[in-house]
Amino acid sequence: MEQVLRPIYQERASSPETLGVILVEKRRKGDPITDTFDSILLIITSDEENPIYTKHYTNGAEKSAMHVISEKQLRKWLLLGSRRKVVDWLFYGKIYFDRNEFVEQLKKELEQYPFYGRKMKMGLEFSKLVRDYTEGKTFFEQGNYMDAYHHVVKSLHHLARLAVIENGLFPEVTVWSQVRKIDPAICKLYEELTMSEEPLEKRLELLFLASEFFIYNRTADGASHIIEVMARKGLWTIQELHEHKELRMYSIELEMFVEFLVEKGFIQVIQSESKNEKIFHRDYKVK
Repeated sequence: MEQVLRPIYQERASSPETLGVILVEKRRKGDPITDTFDSILLIITSDEENPIYTKHYTNGAEKSAMHVISEKQLRKWLLLGSRRKVVDWLFYGKIYFDRNEFVEQLKKELEQYPFYGRKMKMGLEFSKLVRDYTEGKTFFEQGNYMDAYHHVVKSLHHLARLAVIENGLFPEVTVWSQVRKIDPAICKLYEELTMSEEPLEKRLELLFLASEFFIYNRTADGASHIIEVMARKGLWTIQELHEHKELRMYSIELEMFVEFLVEKGFIQVIQSESKNEKIFHRDYKVK
């Protein structure tokens, strides 16, 4: 398939907008890294008008997917962690074209992981952990154990990714392989939840007790990004927090995360007068 794709990536490489061309080949049948395709052709461009463009090819025996991604879109995915397989493509794919060593420099950035970017990523991951843990606990208290289980498993995945980020690494698709080396206690927690023969209610009860410890120990680091942003000025409305260029990344997690940090004493609620004398505006500041 590589020979069939060669004219395609050679044509793309001749474009001045193309920054890099990477070929990723499957390692085994049905490989999820390549979305079950035999190969992935990743092309990174400086064109921001078309952030994502995809085509599928076949030579009759094999199939391949081409993804043309803008640098801006790629960096957004890497920051939010929303396309984990892209990390694998960058690190394990064959580089066929690299304008001014763009791809190599990007890989170095990911390996070195600038601290500022890491703090934001920790905040995003921690906010998702808080949401899934909180929703899971609510379902548990209502006796909806299967729904609670679903959210707790998701919260453990966020905890695992958070542990990897804390150690200055980039979470890959095989994040549990990374965590097993970094923090075996989190792996043990996951195994006890998913593999134990205890009744589900008992497993969840023990998990919530243990998770309180993990969350408590990570709250200061997980909140450091949003606290640093909010410390830049005195008072914030919730709308101002939603509109801030960095905090808007938290998306639907933002309001629950703010309330969690209010409860934990990191953020203070300030009441201010509204047009209706019987009700107040609820604003926020760093405590």
